[in-house]
Amino acid sequence: MIYLDNSATTPIDPEVSKAMWPYLNEEYGNPSSKYYTLAENAKKVVEEARGHVASLLSCQPSEIIFTSCATESNNFVLKGVAHYYKNKGKHIITSKIEHKSILETCKFLESEGFEITYLDVDQYGQVQLETLKGAIREDTILISIMWGNNEIGTLNNIQELAKYVKQQHSHIFFHTDATQVLGKIEVDLSKVPVDFLSLSAHKMYGPKGIGACFIRKRELGLRTKITPLLHGGSQEDGYRSGTLSVHNIVGLGKAAEMARLHLKEHQSKLLKLEKHLVSALKENFPNIKFNGHPEQKIPGVVNFTIPGINNELIIRSLKEKFAISTGSACSINEPSYVLNSIGLNTLEVKSSFRVSLNKYLDYSKVSDFCIAFKEAVRNLMI
Repeated sequence: MIYLDNSATTPIDPEVSKAMWPYLNEEYGNPSSKYYTLAENAKKVVEEARGHVASLLSCQPSEIIFTSCATESNNFVLKGVAHYYKNKGKHIITSKIEHKSILETCKFLESEGFEITYLDVDQYGQVQLETLKGAIREDTILISIMWGNNEIGTLNNIQELAKYVKQQHSHIFFHTDATQVLGKIEVDLSKVPVDFLSLSAHKMYGPKGIGACFIRKRELGLRTKITPLLHGGSQEDGYRSGTLSVHNIVGLGKAAEMARLHLKEHQSKLLKLEKHLVSALKENFPNIKFNGHPEQKIPGVVNFTIPGINNELIIRSLKEKFAISTGSACSINEPSYVLNSIGLNTLEVKSSFRVSLNKYLDYSKVSDFCIAFKEAVRNLMI
């Protein structure tokens, strides 16, 4: 199968699985145990992995907290800030095209009495600074804006948005879901003043079931206080209780290390493959429309609409040889609220596709897909 749904998950890199293997077999110690070798070995590799994630983000290792996935990280930050700081305000700002783990958490918080402002985005799916400025209130305690959209690939100017908030409203926390962008664009938290960031390993050739949350330290190295999502032991400095999944953490660390070392190479390849794909699609479908920002976007994510074509029928006809999608894996059987939010009507949404590329593809596989896609459309039209 030619796999073209990498925004849903990426294949695990052989180097990552190789690094994980010993910690599924011989090195099975609990890093929270003390003194004996198996425990100390586990503790050591956990801290090494924390360092690799921190290096990818340009932050301190002690600012990285391991979670099970980006969804957990998103829940952790939104609920944790809301509950800890509710006496200072009960207003939260996010956008209409965030990942479901943000939107559904906000709906839950609304049921607890919090007020949520869902910002409109422009035709490309970006949150504009003026829109954000107009939404901030005296009782705003948290803003959560995704770095890059998982369906259309559009990048928000997180540096601009976060800088404004921290300079003009320093008491407001700023969170970003960076799950889709790590390993594809530079993320330098020494320059981008977000307070919290969520990530997941399986979007950058790592294993499923492991993620992390960046929590910026305050002045004098003090930890930012928020209510934990999970209570129990004192793991992860009390932020996230539970026995650490050592083999998965090793996998995340290795994936982060490789993402940092090969960032420019990976980015360049994805851009070249994307250019080849877009060119072939334009040649075969003159009426095609591409969704999202044409330049300020995640490399390798292509969302397009072909009027009059039913996306579900095409995807099913290709399913034995090609993996593509209509949008987010977290919105199965639902029309894309992301595409609706950037102005597409129902018929256009049902004629839209997402193709997301990976580092293992070459031009020939992309070309094979375009040929098969054109054939599937022609068969549908007969």
